[in-house]
Order: sequence, then structure tokens, then C-alpha cells
Amino acid sequence: MSEIKAIVFDLGMVLIPFNYEMARNRLNLLKPGAGDRVMEYVKENYQLFRAFEAGKMTEDEYIPMLMRAAEVEGVVSHEKFCYIYSEIFSINYDVAELLEKLSKNYRTFLLSNTNPVHRKYGYANFKFFKHFEKLFYSDEVGFVKPEEGIYRAVEEYSGLKPEEHLFIDDIIDYAEGARNCGWHAVQFFDYHRLVADLKALGVAV
Repeated sequence: MSEIKAIVFDLGMVLIPFNYEMARNRLNLLKPGAGDRVMEYVKENYQLFRAFEAGKMTEDEYIPMLMRAAEVEGVVSHEKFCYIYSEIFSINYDVAELLEKLSKNYRTFLLSNTNPVHRKYGYANFKFFKHFEKLFYSDEVGFVKPEEGIYRAVEEYSGLKPEEHLFIDDIIDYAEGARNCGWHAVQFFDYHRLVADLKALGVAV
């Protein structure tokens, strides 16, 4: 019998695919080159994006930097920019249905590197969140995957042994981070591969 008692899902590209080209294109329509400038700024200053995800920068600190980089100050409001920057998500309905099914027999948690802008303006109202016992967001925990602290935060809440957790993430380094903490972990590729990997670990799917 499987020792797994908690299944921990990543969010982006597992439950909600995202495409930053959508934001780039909309910003470029707003002002020629605006989206290109934002994406280049984020790429060149990735440490700032990472700090935002770790909760070390606030929305009011980070977003004005992007707006200045895009050269859209005075062209669009802070709120409207946040909406455009966050309208990049869709739902992987097969995985969302799998989450609902698993939540009936396992404790289910979300563990995501994310930020409050994408959460507030992008995906806050997606209905599948109700199937999680608790949501662990990097900016609230103060650590980002694959840092050990973010996985230990889940353990501290769940009260379970490391080996009783299973983590699902599309990024192999983040799955390895969980394994380094003693968890089971699988890399997400697609729904059918995920189901096969879960069954191989003895998870009742």
C-alpha cells in the first residue's frame, strides 16, 4: 500500500497553462513596443522578479518598474496594467478534474512560485482552488522553489512525514527540490503521463 497521504500540486503549466505572449501582444497594441520592453526588462532583471515572487518586493514597488520599462506611465492605469500583465492563464481541465478526484481520498495542497498580481488579477476566481486544503504561495511563505524552506512549510502545516508527500511540478529542478526533502515527486508532462506516474506510485486514481 502506498505511504502517500498528501498530494501537492504546482500551479503554473500543471493546472493553469500560461502564455506571456498574450500580455506582450496586448501591451504592444496599447503602445508600440511596450510589451517587448516589459519582457526584455523581466529577462534582464530576473532577480527582481524572483524577489517579487519571494515576497521581498510589493506590488507597489515592482509594477511601477514594469510600467516605466514599458513606457506606459500616463497611458494606462496601474490596475489596468496589472490586468493586462495577468491575462495569460487558461485551465488544464483534465488535471483540475483529477485534483477533484484525488481530494476525496488524499489531502491536497497547492505549492506555487507566484506573485500577488497574477493571483489577484489573473486566476483568483478559478473554481478548482476549493479542492485544496491549503494554498502555499511563495510570496506568502517567503521562499521560492527549489529552496528547502518552501517544502518544509508544507510539512509544518500537514504534520506528515516527508515521505508521505507527493509533489507534482513541470520543472524538474523543483521536483528534485522536493525529493531532496524526502518527498516523492513526479515531473508533469501531460495528463496521461501524470496518471500513469501516479498509478506507478500506488496512488488511487
